[in-house]
Amino acid sequence: MTGTAVGAGGQGAKPASTDAPLLSLDEVHTYYGNIHALKGVSLEVHRGEIVTLIGSNGAGKTTTLKTISGLLHPRSGSVTFDGDDVSRVAAHRLVARGLGHVPEGRRIFSRLSVVENLQMGAYTIRSKSEQSEGMERVYTLFPRLRERRTQSGGSLSGGEQQMLAIGRALMSRPRVLLLDEPSLGLSPILVQQIFQIIADINHQGTTILLVEQNALQALSVAHRGYVLQTGQVTLADTAAGLAANPDVRRAYLGEI
Repeated sequence: MTGTAVGAGGQGAKPASTDAPLLSLDEVHTYYGNIHALKGVSLEVHRGEIVTLIGSNGAGKTTTLKTISGLLHPRSGSVTFDGDDVSRVAAHRLVARGLGHVPEGRRIFSRLSVVENLQMGAYTIRSKSEQSEGMERVYTLFPRLRERRTQSGGSLSGGEQQMLAIGRALMSRPRVLLLDEPSLGLSPILVQQIFQIIADINHQGTTILLVEQNALQALSVAHRGYVLQTGQVTLADTAAGLAANPDVRRAYLGEI
């Protein structure tokens, strides 16, 4: 499954950009000890895009996001964000620079209230008015969180916890939002709601890099995508091009 192509994206194709990408990986090799997890991954995300990474379990999708967000550092290759090489920058400093990360499994603070979880997400924002504006933005996107604002994170449903994890990341006012498996464990109705909100966040100006096992859902909101297999990019295309690709349809969309 190799090659590149051009077509219309899931949200309607964005014109090809001549600007430098906001986020890029160039021949990134990442290891867990002696395990070679990413084997020369290169990709680009331009301002205003939703780009999705699809692939089977163990393909390297989560490792890619962790390498971008500074939770892991590449052994070779580079991660560039807004023109700067951030390959060795610590995760908390990348948050301050404008990278938000919603990890797989949500990882909320279960003993803290909804409000306290959101406040934790705003630790890089000094202005109280900006924190208040961020809180109101989250409550507008996720009205359920306003209703549950005094409840502990651990008492929320799975869908509400996913909303809280996304909301917490948005509190830092990210320019790029990394989303890892936002639909994991959710009912079909909640999946639809979450992906509509992802599209809304993008329409509000946040660039998104999305990892998602539900390839059909991911391609429905993305502009472009990359297929990862065993730590390597094997295909890059627009969302519509990937959705129409027979190999992708067989491998990831459940077609025989």
